[in-house]
Amino acid sequence: MPELPEVEVVRRGLERWVSGRVVARAEVLHPRAIRRHAPGAVEFSARMEGRTVGPAERRGKYLWLPLGGSDAILAHLGMSGQLLVVEPDSAPEKHLRVRIAFTDGGPELRFVDQRTFGHVLVTGMTQAGGRAVPEPIAHIAADPFEKQFDDDGFAHRLRARQTEVKRALLDQSLISGVGNIYADEALWRARLHGARPTATLTRPKVAELLAAARGVMSAALSEGGTSFDSLYVNVNGESGYFDRSLAVYGRRDEPCSRCGSPIVRESFMNRSSYSCPRCQPRPRGAVA
Repeated sequence: MPELPEVEVVRRGLERWVSGRVVARAEVLHPRAIRRHAPGAVEFSARMEGRTVGPAERRGKYLWLPLGGSDAILAHLGMSGQLLVVEPDSAPEKHLRVRIAFTDGGPELRFVDQRTFGHVLVTGMTQAGGRAVPEPIAHIAADPFEKQFDDDGFAHRLRARQTEVKRALLDQSLISGVGNIYADEALWRARLHGARPTATLTRPKVAELLAAARGVMSAALSEGGTSFDSLYVNVNGESGYFDRSLAVYGRRDEPCSRCGSPIVRESFMNRSSYSCPRCQPRPRGAVA
């Protein structure tokens, strides 16, 4: 699933190619793509027609295009969703779900989603944490690149949780945008095992972990994100290549670049966790 850097790459593409344009019409080709837009396809299209798209915005893994301040087109890419900007006469993609045309006759915006776990909808806006956000994501925490993100407040809430540090990093109500890949990479940089109890973390260690998360996601963003298959691309259909720079994720049995120990893989919440057994020792008493 795309995480913050990948979604930010897409946001920047939307900012360049879509913001400032006027919607001519929207066509829904698969109802599941707008399943969270309760009024249905007709209202979905009518609500955006004739409206000017504002600057593209993002919180965590969610993207939105403001429509005059009171509404927005909200998108979540899910496992395989793609927002592509293509010429209107281009052949429809195999898994094309929604297409949006503009009054200038230029490139249109298409939502393509092979697995149909992603979605788009038109929704109202509300204030949450000092920022206007789409109503359905008002409960999502600020991500570590937002000016609204409170480092001290995060440290306090994290240390108060009775959980493991990796579970906390994946809790989108605590910090948004960090997924499985960048959680593992940040933990490696901070020399923390994902099973470390959050209550045992000092404030300096939390600050180090936040710096690690920001650092690895900034590095990924500079390389266009992480692509393990063709399902993550930017708006021009290009893949990112940060997977070549990952320190632990997906590198089972490969030597740690810091100490040379073989990277280990462990099961975690129906997915995989990767770590260095020497740099990130499992805390005593933690169940493997």
